[in-house]
Amino acid sequence: MLKFESPLIEAVLIKRYKRFLADVELDNGELITVHCPNTGSMTNCAQPGWKVLLSKSANKKRKYAHTWELAINDDGHWIGINTNNANKIVKAALQQRKIIELAEYGQITPEYRVGESRIDFFMQADGMPDCYLEVKSMTLCENSLGLFPDSVTQRGTKHANELAELAKAGHKAVLLFCAQHSGILHFNIARHIDEKYAHAVSEAQKVGVEVICYGCNFSSDFIELAQSIPIAD
Repeated sequence: MLKFESPLIEAVLIKRYKRFLADVELDNGELITVHCPNTGSMTNCAQPGWKVLLSKSANKKRKYAHTWELAINDDGHWIGINTNNANKIVKAALQQRKIIELAEYGQITPEYRVGESRIDFFMQADGMPDCYLEVKSMTLCENSLGLFPDSVTQRGTKHANELAELAKAGHKAVLLFCAQHSGILHFNIARHIDEKYAHAVSEAQKVGVEVICYGCNFSSDFIELAQSIPIAD
């Protein structure tokens, strides 16, 4: 699991703006600006008035000491705002062999260079094909349906195409969606948001790329990978 280094700080969201910034109100009434580590549109994830949870850096040179980690919506669902956490959550699960489809792999190398790109994880095991794993953080939830992406993603399309080439070469290639929203019960690709990405993933699946999704358990102390989530019919 991903454990936060210190207890998270509660606040109320005022607004998110300029993609990487958000204004919040602390319990004592103080208004501060915090770093928002999420490049997506954050659709349905940033409603003013929601409770948010912040981490605080010990680095005094940072312009914004606080980072927005989690949000809790009006339905009580937890949302992981920090997309950087997805790889950390998945790495911990891989080490604990909690991901059924990848449980046989014990040698795990993060940020593995392939040509001019980097794949999130490269894995090996005796008697198994080399495995390349790409991780995406999913937070868009519409009536319990998790969707990715929440905005056009040229980078995501590039990654899907790279996984397809690896699968064609005889390797095991996996695209894993880390559903950082406790309300997600099933998932799919958001074709209506990014047709090119949806096409790239579909073509990748045709040549053997596996597409899987796992949910998360949340608390103010940790996030851990939880149950497998099925693709929507």
